[in-house]
Amino acid sequence: MQWGKVFYIFFALMSLTTSAAFLYENSLVALFIAGSVNIISTILKIGVRNLLSAELLAGSLVADLHLIPAFFVLKFYDNHTIAVGLVIGAVIANVYTIIVSMIESAKEKADF
Repeated sequence: MQWGKVFYIFFALMSLTTSAAFLYENSLVALFIAGSVNIISTILKIGVRNLLSAELLAGSLVADLHLIPAFFVLKFYDNHTIAVGLVIGAVIANVYTIIVSMIESAKEKADF
């Protein structure tokens, strides 16, 4: 078992689920947790040297660039509508990342 891959897939899934949790409970704390987990996921993807690593990193950066502004919009402008819209964009980016990870895993299995 590749523990590095386990951690990076774990944080990719946590990024998706914590973003979805914000959509259920529109709170600043939930959004902060979602953004923090997503940033950790992005940092873990920087060192990955896989076939589709550029696509994985790009998807994670897109999610970061949705969650960080969503946090500031909610904190300073108290605009839930814009924050939810941005988090939906982050969820879509995280779903893309999960799909790319599954494609990459399937390609690795096919190479053996």
